[in-house]
Formats: sequence, C-alpha cells, structure tokens
Amino acid sequence: MSTGHIGDLTVRRVGYGAMQLAGPGVFGPSADPENNKKVLRRAVELGVDHIDTAQFYGPDVVNDLIREALHPYPENLRLVTKVGAQRGEKGEWLPAGDPDQIVEQVEQNLRSLGTEQLAMVNLRRYELDAPGGEEPDLDEQLAALVTLREQGKIAQIGISSVPAATVRRAVEAAGVVSVQNPYSILDRSGQEALEAAREHGLAFVPYFPLGSAFTGGPEKIAAGPHIAAVAQKHGVAPTQVALAWLLAQYENVLLIPGTASVAHLEDNLAVDDIELDPEDLLQLAKVEESPVGH
Repeated sequence: MSTGHIGDLTVRRVGYGAMQLAGPGVFGPSADPENNKKVLRRAVELGVDHIDTAQFYGPDVVNDLIREALHPYPENLRLVTKVGAQRGEKGEWLPAGDPDQIVEQVEQNLRSLGTEQLAMVNLRRYELDAPGGEEPDLDEQLAALVTLREQGKIAQIGISSVPAATVRRAVEAAGVVSVQNPYSILDRSGQEALEAAREHGLAFVPYFPLGSAFTGGPEKIAAGPHIAAVAQKHGVAPTQVALAWLLAQYENVLLIPGTASVAHLEDNLAVDDIELDPEDLLQLAKVEESPVGH
C-alpha cells in the first residue's frame, strides 16, 4: 500500500471520488442509494482514507449519502470538498466564487457532512474552461479560505482547474497543498501544472483520470493497442493500466477514481499493486493524446 500526502496529512495514493453517486449528470437523487452506501462502506473497509466530494454534487445528494453511510467517521478518513460552483435549476454548472459564496459553501459542506472540519477544500476556478474570462479575484478567494483555515473549519487548501502560473501564485498567497486538474494518458494538457506541483511538493489529483466519460475516454483507452499490450502483459484491464500510468508520473499523484459499483471500486483500488517497468512506460509513451474540453 503506497501513500502520499495532502500537506501534513498522509493518505493512500488511491482514494475515492464520490461524484458518480448522484443522479445522471451529477444532478438529482441516486437511483439506488442503498447500493451507493454499500460502495462507500466497502471503500472504507478496503482502506480508502481520502474521499473527494462537493455539496454541489446533487446538490446535497452525495454529501448526504456519505454522512448516512459513514458517520461517525473513522479517525483517519479525510473528507475533501470543492467550492466555487453551484447548480442551476436544470443542473447547469454555474460559477459561484465570490468570497461570501465560498464561505457559505464551506458551511454547507460542514453541515451536510456532519463534521466540524474538512481535511481540504479545493477552490474551483474557471481559468481552463474560459481562458481570459472574468473571474473573482484570486487573492480575495484565497483570503476567505485562509480565514476558514485559521478558524479550524478546514485543515488544508487546494486549487482546481488552473494553469501552472496560478498554482504558484496560490502557493505563495495561501500555502495551498494540492492541485486538482484534468490529466490522463489521453489528455496531458495539465503537464505544466503537474510540474508546478512537483516543484512545490504538492499533491496532484487528476480528474478525468481515464479521459472524460462524457466523451468516451474509457472506451478509447480500452481500444488503444499500446495500453492493451501492457494490460495483457500484467493480466489486468486497460483502464487499470491507465490509472497505474498516472501513479508512475510523480510520487505524490493521488487518484480519486469514481464508481457506483463495488466490483469496479475493487478493481480501481487494485491499481496500487501494478508495477509498470521502464519497458511498459516506453510502450505507453506511444499513446496518442485525445484531449477533451474542460
């Protein structure tokens, strides 16, 4: 079992992303909440100590499931949330990053999860979605999170969906300890942000780790001959190879693959046992990128 760190918190390198526990499009109630609670409990049974969630998944749906399934929480369980967005009446993803909105979103996460402190809160920016667009002032956003950290409501601050320059600014302004950006063997547009994380010893948490499911990422991985060859060599699934490749990029890459299936959860956690050798990595370096929009 390999471990990484979120600031001064030690976690297993393969955690769990709870986004898929909400309804279609991460909006509305789950079709099978009892199954989803079983997935959460099984994750903890298997040693998962890092769960990634957000109040706007549902909204409220995912946090409520986590609380109902796992509260009172194991002492070592790190609950990580995200702020800076909200949902419209039809499920639209809308920016909500003013400092007062950030404070209220943290309070909402604390209430819905039934906890007094969040292990980390990621500030979700829109710099990758709409480069050059108008956004709330970064320093003001981070100042709000620093105040919450000083109040003991959050332990660590992370940043999400930003270029490398913003990572460096956020480290200087607020001591952020983690970057959560899109990154996968199919989409390496986040490489500079990963290098900034390495430079500062931050955690790097890739989302869309198999490429976006919305644009067929897992299917593209399954069809790739180079990935298939390495998968056959190790007797594992192509998606497991793609996740193992991410772990091989930097010792503090932390994975949060999501699923609403116990069997799929177990496959994801087994990725930590796959050891890619230099020959494997040379083969995987031949994979052509197939980036998705952010």
